[in-house]
Amino acid sequence: MLITLATNNAHKISEIQAVLPSHIKLQSLQAAGITEELPEPFETIEENSFSKAFYVWQHYAVPCLADDSGLEVAALGGKPGVHSAHYSGSRNNAENIATVLDEMMGETNRAAQFKTVLTFIFDGKSHQFEGIIEGNLAQEPAGENGFGYDPIFMPNGFSETFGQLATEVKLANSHRSRALVEFVAFLENLNF
Repeated sequence: MLITLATNNAHKISEIQAVLPSHIKLQSLQAAGITEELPEPFETIEENSFSKAFYVWQHYAVPCLADDSGLEVAALGGKPGVHSAHYSGSRNNAENIATVLDEMMGETNRAAQFKTVLTFIFDGKSHQFEGIIEGNLAQEPAGENGFGYDPIFMPNGFSETFGQLATEVKLANSHRSRALVEFVAFLENLNF
């Protein structure tokens, strides 16, 4: 089965493809011929995930998997949250990280969590799957692996950031992998 993943982020596509059964293939928006920006007008991760998947289904009638993820920092009242991808005012990962670290300057409560909500739409029906991983923010970025806020997020039980951990370790412990476990179980129950 071919599923359009509502992104053009190659890191995200390979991360998700790695945990899916081999008979399920993902394609990017670009590969599906979708060039417009997908709408993300809402203030919750759940709503934006649904909005992206529904847009693809409504306009292109192809099975779509969309995720929306966010870093939620306790000391910042849950920010950047749904605005994680452009928290600094741009979609530049380094600038977003710098903005969060500036706001956390001198803060001792470094608790944070990553949250992902996946929305899968096929045959006009939608299903959502959530994954959360808790951890703490590092004082400064470390590591080149991953993307987004990975270089400053240390999951509980680890002394390294997602940016430092081996890809296999991150895949086994990430918020996205937790949501994907639910998604894969759902596909298996449907005999996809």
